[in-house]
Amino acid sequence: MIIRFGYVALALNLEGTTSSGTITYTRFKKMSEEEKIEALKRVSMKNIQALKKILKYNIDNQIHFYRLTSKLIPLASHPDVNWPYINLLSREYEEIGQLIKQHQLRVDTHPDHFNVINSLKQGVFEATQRELMYHHHIFEMMQYDQGKMVLHLGSSTNGKKESVNRFINNFKKLPQVLQDRIILENDDKTYNIEDILAVCQKLKIPMVLDYHHYVCKKDELKLEDHIQNIFDTWQHESLPVKVHLSGPKDGPCDRKHADYVEPEIFFDFLDYLQSTKRDVDIMIESKQKDRALFKLIKDIKAIQPQIQWMDETTMKI
Repeated sequence: MIIRFGYVALALNLEGTTSSGTITYTRFKKMSEEEKIEALKRVSMKNIQALKKILKYNIDNQIHFYRLTSKLIPLASHPDVNWPYINLLSREYEEIGQLIKQHQLRVDTHPDHFNVINSLKQGVFEATQRELMYHHHIFEMMQYDQGKMVLHLGSSTNGKKESVNRFINNFKKLPQVLQDRIILENDDKTYNIEDILAVCQKLKIPMVLDYHHYVCKKDELKLEDHIQNIFDTWQHESLPVKVHLSGPKDGPCDRKHADYVEPEIFFDFLDYLQSTKRDVDIMIESKQKDRALFKLIKDIKAIQPQIQWMDETTMKI
């Protein structure tokens, strides 16, 4: 099996480089009509240049897997702004997509927690749809068909059973282009691996296994009894199975992510992964981002020097 490591959004080794620059709506409202579009475009272009720098850094360091920030284009989904970012930025994003495809990178997004497909409030569902469509537009401008959006199932109002049914019903109301991009992960509070697996199987969408969330919310479930079925939800996808890995900040079941991943956590997870005999892309969700990725790889090499490495971030078991 082949395992690749990736990280989230911010490359800390590129100090002062961020693709998440923004403009608040309060500031936006104070601008003249002439200033508004120019300011939004200026910040967006700065984010694009930073993203290019990060992607080239990833290429130079043979990092093949990366999560885009959700804040690439300011106020893109705000209902009272509605600026023509697709027309103004498509050429630049097409260049980014060419870079991604040329170097066979894998990129995805993780829309923020306020996106709740199964909300009881119609306004929240509509706002979620606007935000998800913005993420889709990013991939569309890149001409990157493999882009996925990772979501949690969301609300548990009125109980898990009703909430799951509400999610399924609302999911089917979404445009097909969004349905095709959504993948679900288990969480650490409400929906365990069994809950999410059942929904993904019903909707025929991939499931992302979050190992830290599983540890925090095992609910007496054994991962070895479910991992093969979880990975089978990826059987019709062109890219490898995607999983999340992080460690607790304080204590084994602390939901907060630590700065780094202890190698013992990785090797515990590896035991489960090897049983599947499937290629896997591991997204490191630690606070130290790319630095956590490099430290984990260094630790793995020190502890098990016999492991074969295909390049700087890709191991073969």
